[in-house]
Amino acid sequence: MSETQTDEEKSKDVFFQKLASLSEEMIAAHGKEFSMGALVLAARFIAEDKPFSNSPH
Repeated sequence: MSETQTDEEKSKDVFFQKLASLSEEMIAAHGKEFSMGALVLAARFIAEDKPFSNSPH
């Protein structure tokens, strides 16, 4: 039986692939601790509705 993904599921898979690639790149450049810290900090910014840049939206 073949499962077909919805457009939303496909989109989420693409973002997970991008996130995995970015994480691997950060680990290679600066180590696991940096990568984990950066991802946790990004999650905090999202949770607290903080902007990721100083420029207005």
